[in-house]
Amino acid sequence: MRQSLALARQVAALIAALALTAASSAAQDYRVAATHVIGGDGGWDYIALDTVGHRLFIARNDRVLVVDEASGKSLGEIPGFKRAHGVAFDYAARRGFATSGEDSSVVVFNLDNLAVIKRTHADDDADAILFDPATKHVFTMNGDAGTSSVIDPATGARIASISLGGKPEFGVSDGHGHVYANLEDKAEIAEIDAAAKTVVRHWSIAPCESPTGLAIDVEHHRLFSGCRNKMIAISDAGAGKLVTTVAAGSGIDADRFDPGTQLAFSSNGDGSITVVHEDSPSSFRVIQTVSTMPGARTMELDGKTHRLYTVTAKMGPQPAAPTKDNPRRRPPILPGTFSLIVLER
Repeated sequence: MRQSLALARQVAALIAALALTAASSAAQDYRVAATHVIGGDGGWDYIALDTVGHRLFIARNDRVLVVDEASGKSLGEIPGFKRAHGVAFDYAARRGFATSGEDSSVVVFNLDNLAVIKRTHADDDADAILFDPATKHVFTMNGDAGTSSVIDPATGARIASISLGGKPEFGVSDGHGHVYANLEDKAEIAEIDAAAKTVVRHWSIAPCESPTGLAIDVEHHRLFSGCRNKMIAISDAGAGKLVTTVAAGSGIDADRFDPGTQLAFSSNGDGSITVVHEDSPSSFRVIQTVSTMPGARTMELDGKTHRLYTVTAKMGPQPAAPTKDNPRRRPPILPGTFSLIVLER
């Protein structure tokens, strides 16, 4: 009887512990905490967080919007773009850099007052952009050219053009002299020696197809590539090889990694964010799929607050047939509906 009673108490304690764990886990789930309607015309692309000024820079075709991270209120804009894409920051120089894809240029602006300082020619289809703290240089990813342009922040001048051997989408720096880029047309990673300004190796991330977004776990040397065939390809940047893949949503266009929580994210155009936990450098699992809104394909992470930011707008009916101006049959954006979506735990 005593053994049975002891066993019953152990089972009850286990059930209570499991219930507490489940409740704790549920409390840590991501959810949409706020939606700020920003409005304005035009499409959008990348979001970049100014971690010093607590501002979000949002690329919107002919301009870059600047909004307050906390309230979503407009703080200004940087005009003069032709298909704006990515934004990067050099805090020491108090300068920002934003790509203008259609005219293959980089707009250099004052980070304090947003005034344009100069324009620098990159290569065809300048898209993603990043600041590498090891070399203190800016790197653009130029899709059609298959190159990365290297810019000196102090002068704003292009100092090199690196042939990548494929069409890059997103790029990341490990902060220790290496820059990595997804090659969309080859399903490969290109590794750049940032100081030497040359590609040192490639590796395949198949079965990933058309990798777009890219994130990095610097401590464990892991890269997270968002793939258009509904998966995230996770590779070992040290060994230069694929580790594993996990399922994700469709229409991935951005990936992020939070070292504070060991969570990786992909934002999906189908209206979801896939959340992946890194149990160990060789073990990964999807722990949540968060509903956002259709079209919310780009994303940014605040590593201090662990908040996620994504943007989208309400859409009209999809056109029945492609046109010269709309070959992809993209549905029209409903006026005044462009919004910033904030997610938190």
